[in-house]
Amino acid sequence: MRGIAFYFFAFAVLCVTIGMLWGIQMAASGDHALAPAHAHLNLVGWVSMGLFGLYYRLTPTAADAGLAKIHFVLAALGVIVMIPGIVLALSERGEMLAVAGSFLSLASMLIFGLTVLRHGFGARA
Repeated sequence: MRGIAFYFFAFAVLCVTIGMLWGIQMAASGDHALAPAHAHLNLVGWVSMGLFGLYYRLTPTAADAGLAKIHFVLAALGVIVMIPGIVLALSERGEMLAVAGSFLSLASMLIFGLTVLRHGFGARA
């Protein structure tokens, strides 16, 4: 069975692939109006999710805790809700999704902080 680190990394790779394609599309069209959403997809989706996956790979006690699954769900939902929300906010169609996604991402980071405090970093001997 694949562990939580795999799921974080797989989601990160999906985000960066979409982000790269989006960046190519913006460059080809010359329209960079959605660049802030693209940047958030790459930072929150690729970098944060990848770092979370690395942490869980290096800290198996944290990966085995039930809180890791909740962390993944909140972090993934944060990205899934925030990015379209930023697109809507940039096109002046409302900010509620961006706000909701931001709070989901914040909740996931608070869980991650608690996880780090509980389990430290790295495998224990």
